[in-house]
Amino acid sequence: MSAIRFVTLDVFTDRPFGGNQLAVIPDATGIPEDALLEITREFNFSETTFCYPSADPAHTRRVRIFTLGGEVPFAGHPTIGTATALALREGVLPGGTGRLQLELGVGTVTVDVRVEGDRLAWAEFGVAKLPELGPAAPGLSTLAEILSLETDDLVGGTLSPQGVSCGLPFLMVGVKSLKALARARVREELWERTLQRAWARDLYVVARDTDGGPQHWRARMFGPGFRVPEDPATGSAAAAFGGWLALKDTMRDGTVAWTIDQGIEMGRPSRIDVRATKAEGAVTAVHVAGRAVLMSDGTLTL
Repeated sequence: MSAIRFVTLDVFTDRPFGGNQLAVIPDATGIPEDALLEITREFNFSETTFCYPSADPAHTRRVRIFTLGGEVPFAGHPTIGTATALALREGVLPGGTGRLQLELGVGTVTVDVRVEGDRLAWAEFGVAKLPELGPAAPGLSTLAEILSLETDDLVGGTLSPQGVSCGLPFLMVGVKSLKALARARVREELWERTLQRAWARDLYVVARDTDGGPQHWRARMFGPGFRVPEDPATGSAAAAFGGWLALKDTMRDGTVAWTIDQGIEMGRPSRIDVRATKAEGAVTAVHVAGRAVLMSDGTLTL
């Protein structure tokens, strides 16, 4: 038998029992390949990360990200949470503030980290892939039916549903009110018939939260393709959403920022900060930031 160290964190929150849960294996060297998905399903969080020595000695770690459905090349809350775990428990930032380079499946991702307490840190990453738009989305009536909503609940026009990726595709679906957002429920039999094999199969449903100002949004992520019925915080989807909004913005040069609350309906409130930079009308960078709280340290016996 072998004992494998792990830590768990709540990500995109500054307090325990909020945000999105994550398990991190700080040293996965020697774990059999066929055990990685089994370990992920044992924790039963939306994602678990496995850290290895980096291929480039100048980088911090190579990181593999697994959902309950299998490995993915990129995800936001695992990136924030893994960087936090390495800073808080692995001594990679002796001064408590600095920059990490994580080798992910999507490429090398830069993460700025600031330790704010014994179990709390803030982190921000820049996406390795700029926003990519996918094929045309299904019509409003079809998506409304999948989400158990009325067609009139969905936003059309310039913010009509669109598949977008910053390394992992999501289908952006705008709804007109927080009440409609709260009513959304995925009808899996319809999802299987229409979206299961689509380029962007998982739904990021968003509504403006006008009480928080014009740049404040509320979101829910339904991920049946990842075997995640609903996710309390999804940094990769937030990155794609921010990139999409930036593409729609008429600003040609400068930076625009948004705050996204997610997980409210699940009782695990999360806060994600997104900013995008444009130059001559093109999106040149997307950054996602948030805090993470270390929840547990332990060992897993194989």
